Amino acid sequence: MYKKNKHLMMVIMLALSVVLSGCSLPGLSAGAANTIKVGTLGTSESQIMGNIVRMMIEHYTDAKVEMVNNLGSSIVQHQAMMNGDIDISATRYTGTDLAGALAMEPVKDPEEALEIVQREFQKRFDQTWFDSYGFANSYAFTVTRSLAEKENLKSVSDLEPLVSDLRLGVDNSWLKRKGDGYEGFVDEYGFEFGKTFPMQIGLVYQAAANGEMDVVLAYTTDGRIKAFDLKVLEDDKRFFPPYDTSPVARNDALKAHPELKGILEKLSGQISTEKMQELNYEADGKMKEPAIVAKEFLEEHNYFEGEG
Repeated sequence: MYKKNKHLMMVIMLALSVVLSGCSLPGLSAGAANTIKVGTLGTSESQIMGNIVRMMIEHYTDAKVEMVNNLGSSIVQHQAMMNGDIDISATRYTGTDLAGALAMEPVKDPEEALEIVQREFQKRFDQTWFDSYGFANSYAFTVTRSLAEKENLKSVSDLEPLVSDLRLGVDNSWLKRKGDGYEGFVDEYGFEFGKTFPMQIGLVYQAAANGEMDVVLAYTTDGRIKAFDLKVLEDDKRFFPPYDTSPVARNDALKAHPELKGILEKLSGQISTEKMQELNYEADGKMKEPAIVAKEFLEEHNYFEGEG
């Protein structure tokens, strides 16, 4: 009899626990259902954009937003989306995901690259790749403003008459990189630099500003381009693949929160590459928290009221 009563009590307690929990399953509580998870990479750029997305959602909806920061790479970010660990990737780059998530060949035309990732992400992953924020974080050859003015340098091809005397500072991985690395560059442009110096990407800007390098390979949205008054040369042969930047959202999140689509569309085309340089410099140069940079930017633009 004791064993029967004990078993009955356990059944009753289990039933009560289900009722008291609202018959919910793990991870599907009412609070979680109204929470949107935004994922970012470890860069200031990604975290600034992630906070812009978060604040836009909080401004226009009652939903709660949870930030999942410092995802190690675009592949990690993509896997988090596929697993449902995040609902929105704040920064996805066309060139990166063409080669990575989609395992496709690079495409040189920015519009074609965007069209491909938008189509393939819908078809393969049930995700929406939005139009670009307006900036591209691509590789670019840069020189000091004074050298550009002295030699009338506007494009990469303008370097050819001077190239034997020029010192090139680059990230070591680019020298060995297949496709859009140094070997591919020489094939495309038809010339080599007099000397190449592999170095950490973060050091190239200072090296150019100090006169230790004549040309450095930089990232177009890096705030140090503006800080050190460097000039970006036009990639006139379109050697580097496009890296236009967009948010990507899971379609189930867009269905659960229909207002998200319009909110993310408000950001399309609103941030130029030059503006992203400024925002990155606020974080990396002036050491402001990315969330503060994002807040100031949105307040300056009134959260894009009436846009979209």
